[in-house]
This record gives sequence, C-alpha cells and structure tokens, in this order.
Amino acid sequence: MTDEVIPEIDDEDEDFAGDELEADVAAEPSAAASLIAAIEWDDGGRDVDQTLVGAELISEFQKRLPNSPGVYRMFDEANEVLYVGKAKSLKKRVASYTRLVGHTNRIMRMIRATRHMEFVTTRTETEALLLEANLIKRLRPRFNVLMRDDKSFPYILVSDDHEAPAIFKHRGARSRKGSYFGPFASGGAVGRTVASLQRAFLLRTCTDSVYETRSRPCLLYQIKRCAGPCTREIPLEDYQALVNEAKGFLSGRSSQVKQGIASAMQEAAENLDFERAAVFRDRLSALAHIQGHQGINPHGVEEADVFAIHQEGGLTCIQVFFFRTGQNWGNRAYFPKADSTLEPGEVLGAFLGQFYDDKPPASLVLLPVEVEDAAILAEALAIKAGRRVQIAVPQRGEKKDLVDHATANAREALGRRLAETSSQARLLAGLKETFALDQVPRRIEVFDNSHIMGTNAVGAMIVAGPQGFAKSQYRKFNIKGTDITPGDDFGMMREVMTRRFSRLIKEHGEDGPAPAPTPTEGVEPEDTVETADMPAWPDLVLVDGGKGQISAVRKILTELGIADKVTTIGVAKGVDRDAGRERFIVEGRESFSLPPRDPVLYFVQRLRDEAHRFAIGTHRAKRKKELTANPLDEIGGIGPSRKRALLHHFGTAKAVSRAAFDDLLKVEGISAAMAKTIYDHFHERQ
Repeated sequence: MTDEVIPEIDDEDEDFAGDELEADVAAEPSAAASLIAAIEWDDGGRDVDQTLVGAELISEFQKRLPNSPGVYRMFDEANEVLYVGKAKSLKKRVASYTRLVGHTNRIMRMIRATRHMEFVTTRTETEALLLEANLIKRLRPRFNVLMRDDKSFPYILVSDDHEAPAIFKHRGARSRKGSYFGPFASGGAVGRTVASLQRAFLLRTCTDSVYETRSRPCLLYQIKRCAGPCTREIPLEDYQALVNEAKGFLSGRSSQVKQGIASAMQEAAENLDFERAAVFRDRLSALAHIQGHQGINPHGVEEADVFAIHQEGGLTCIQVFFFRTGQNWGNRAYFPKADSTLEPGEVLGAFLGQFYDDKPPASLVLLPVEVEDAAILAEALAIKAGRRVQIAVPQRGEKKDLVDHATANAREALGRRLAETSSQARLLAGLKETFALDQVPRRIEVFDNSHIMGTNAVGAMIVAGPQGFAKSQYRKFNIKGTDITPGDDFGMMREVMTRRFSRLIKEHGEDGPAPAPTPTEGVEPEDTVETADMPAWPDLVLVDGGKGQISAVRKILTELGIADKVTTIGVAKGVDRDAGRERFIVEGRESFSLPPRDPVLYFVQRLRDEAHRFAIGTHRAKRKKELTANPLDEIGGIGPSRKRALLHHFGTAKAVSRAAFDDLLKVEGISAAMAKTIYDHFHERQ
C-alpha cells in the first residue's frame, strides 16, 4: 500500500476527506452540476427512435449533426455518461462510431452500450478541447482516460499585504495579495524549502494576528530563523531588503543573490565583525542546502514541465517534473485509468488536457512522444496562461536528457506500483478465502472511535482497495449525539454507522455493492476490467471492537434494511490485548483467531492500525484546536488590534469575560457599542 499523506479538513457532516497534514479535494458535485446545467446541450429533440441502440442509434444522431467543432456525450441505459469526446467536425467524428469494424474491444463495448447522445457546438476546436477536459474531470466517464490523484500543487507565497511580508506554504485559489512561486511537487518539498529560506533570509512565518500581539521576539528569532520585525529587532526597511533577496532567489536570480551575500560576508570579515560575517555564512549555507537537494538542475532550461510515460502490465505511469527559474522543484507520478490497448501518445494527450484544467502551464512543455492535436493543445494552454506555450518532443541535447531522466523515473515508479498491486491482490484474495466472502473485496471500510473520557469524541473511517489505502475517501465524524453518555463507544459507533450508511443509501440507493465484472465471451479478460472509480458501497466492513461493537453495527444495518447487503467483521483485541492474538467476530461462525504468521492477519492488523492512527490524529487535532481557541476570536468586530488591547489591559481572555461594562470602556480603542457587544457575548452564555 502506498503511504500517501492527505489533509485534515474540519468536516461536521463527513462531506470531505480528512487527515492531519495536507490535501486537495476534487471539484465539488455542485460545481460540476452548475457547469453542465449552463451548457445548452442538444439531444436531438428526443425525437430519435428510442428503440434503437448502439451503432443504429448513433447513425440516427449523426444525420442531424453539423460539420462544426464541438463536444459530445454518450449515455448508457441507466443514463450514466459512458464517454465524453471532442471533435473538429461533430458529424465526421460521430460517423466513425457507426462502422462495425476497425474498433478495439473497448470501443465496441462502448458503442453497444450507448442508448443516448448529447452534443454542444463550440466556436473553435480549442474551446472544444478545454470543455472536454473539464467535463471528463467532473463526470469521470467509464471509457475515457481518467486522471487520478488530482491534488492541487503547493506554492510558496511571499505576502505583499503587510508591513512585514511573511513566507507561507499555499494551496488553492490565489486570493491573497503577494508573489507566488511554484508549483512544487509535494507539500514536503515546499516545507523543506521554506525552512531553508527561513535560515537564508530570516523571513517570518507567523500569522498576522500573532505578529500584531507580539511584545517580545519569539523562539524563531532566538534560533536565528526570523529577523524579528514584530518587535523591531530589525528596521522594516532592512527587513524589506531581505524580502527582496528572497524573491530574487525564487525568481531565478540565485547567483546574484548569493554573490551579494558573499560580498557582505567578506566586507564584515574585513571589518573584523565576525559575528555578522557568521550570519552571512549561515545564510549562504542554507541557500546551498536548497540547491543541493534539488537533484538535476538544467543550465539551459529556465522553465519547463517535463512529462514521461511508461506502460507495462496493463498499467500506465506518467511522470511529471517541474523546472522553474532553472531549479528543479520536484516531480510526481500519476497512474491514470486507461485501456491497455491505447498507445502512449493517446494516453498522454488525454492526460494533458485534464492535468492543465486547473493548473498554470510552464512556457515549455517537453514530451517523450508526439500527441494528437498538439498545436490545438498548445493554443489552449496559451489561452489559460495568457502567454505563449510551446509543446516539444526533444530529439537531442539537454532537453532530451531531461525527458530520458523522467522516463527512467516513470519506469521505476510503475515497477513499484506493479509489485504493490500484485502483493495487494494476493492479500485481498487471502481475505476472501479466510472469511468466506462472496468475492474478492474491492472496497474495504474500517471504523474506529477516539476520545478522552468522552471529550472531543470522533469517529473515523478509512478505505482500502486493490490500489492500497484510498486516502481521498477517508472520512471523519464529529460525534454530535446529545443522548450519548460520554465514553459510550457503542453509542458513538451507532451514530457513525447511521450517518455513514444513511447517506450512502440516500446518494446511491439500497442495492448494495455491485458484483465484480466477469469476462465476457469473445472478449479478452483485460478488457472487462472495471474502469470506474472504486465502488461507493463497501464489500467488507471491519469494526475495531468485539461482540458489543459488532452487535451495535448490525442492529443499525438491520434498521436501515441493508444487513444482508453489507458484510461486517469485528476485530477484537484478544487475550491480554496483544497484537497477533486478535479474535474475529463473523456472523454465523464462532469467533476465531488466525495463526500468528498468517499474511492475512498482518493485513488486517495494518488496516486496523491505519484506522486507529487516523482516529487518534483526528481526535488530537480537534483537541488541539479547542485548547488553542481564544474566546475573543468568536466576537464579531474584534481584530488583532482590539484583541491585543484587551489582553494587555486585562491580562487574559477569562478576565475579559468577567469584566464589567464600565471596565471595558476604559480599554483604548473600545467604543461603547463594542464594549456592549463584548459584555453581551460573555453574559449571554451564563
């Protein structure tokens, strides 16, 4: 299983994934619905003979289409989107599906499954490409190449909206005024770079509210990670010079910045100011550390996105490297869902449109193979970037070396994925045999609770499948029930399961998990592999607990009418709560244990431990948030200045809550109206 890290998102209704560190959430269903609703789709007036299917139906639609660019959607019997495509000529492109020869098994299955089509014309083929990529990412049609793991990339932000600019790691919309540098391939790469930049340029990383309330330098100043502008340990004009140096380094002027620092160090040494010279020496060392950990650094490529693709064993890996300002800012591997019969250029071309749907492209995009409609793609990227974008397939020189380096990384990453997938498949098959399941599980959900004496109680759900842990589908549940006795694990589990499966029924019906696809006669097994995302319904539910916990779970499932559709297994701690002596509670069987060295036992322990880790981490984050919350932050109109004035006058937030109205009026900057607001806020609670 891959050990990928995702974010903590405070989710009261388990709408989003969560963990402690970082992540991005794909476009929300409401946004997709709004986008699709805004498009004026042409369905042929619904006057096409509804008894027609497949190629005959497509032929009827084709007769009504214009020779203009556009986008088309193909639907199955359940009105689910099978495929989204673009075309320079809708009429000619759709006509290609009416032929019954010359297609791969995948296309033939798609044609046979088609029960309806919809179209929209665009002014240009470029607009069609942009719309197609957008729709594929949101609708995720079964027969399209699908980009997976579409988390946003982090950037470094140097703020420009404060007297003392700060440096931060940033994800998401660029709504704050400042200079953005990136993208970086991972949050870890940004974190390491920011830490080194702190040592090199001594920029602050605290929030503006913390900055405003400082009365003396913090620990970062003491350990020489910050220049201390908050308490004027450094004049603001000198601090701004450090900010400009940092921006220059991140903008590609690293040589000039290092030369300036080296000259300042030499001058300080000549003046016998060795302490100041040591500061400059440490800053140079930090800059060398940044560039020393970037691996390959091209001399002739200032800015580029370098892609590579490798296919093996029915899987595809696409590796992308980011080079900005002549520096390597990391790489990331993607494993798109694609039919094994597609050529590398077809997969890569489809991937690029989705990849750049919400990301700014570099001025140069280097590819290992030619892709279809490269000129149109370059034009589309130029429109998004607001400048010229070149797509090239280098044949020699340094650029070719960069592509070859990326290709080697793609080959190695796919090798690791194949090994993991093979091992995971064996473990899932072993799980089926051990617990006598109807089929090899494709989606396993594991539940656990965490609290301290009933406080800050949370439930947690982790998800695993053939590709390992599906961290984007983890969920947390803040326990809300007022009738649950603090510390009642059974009550908490009942609430978690009720919320989880009530929502599942509401969104996906009561049919339960669909059977695994089976090979069809005359079709290769690899072509029948399900290309949709992991199923919404779990094939197996593991609960960290004994008979009491599993009984509470089964009671809820019975009340919801789905007890026969969900397989539940309890994982009890066993004798002396020792790992390796777990007892398994399976319906219709006596509880049992597995041999100490059984791989399935290790696998279940790993699943249980991951659920426990996620639950504990979520609980700690919730508890920390509660401990560090300041009651003054909840009062409207209380900003950093008024908050600092109140704390300086009264000492603590608790003292503010006890203050009389007349005492509040004595605080500088607190008007009568604000004093009444503060007084009413605390006294309404009593």
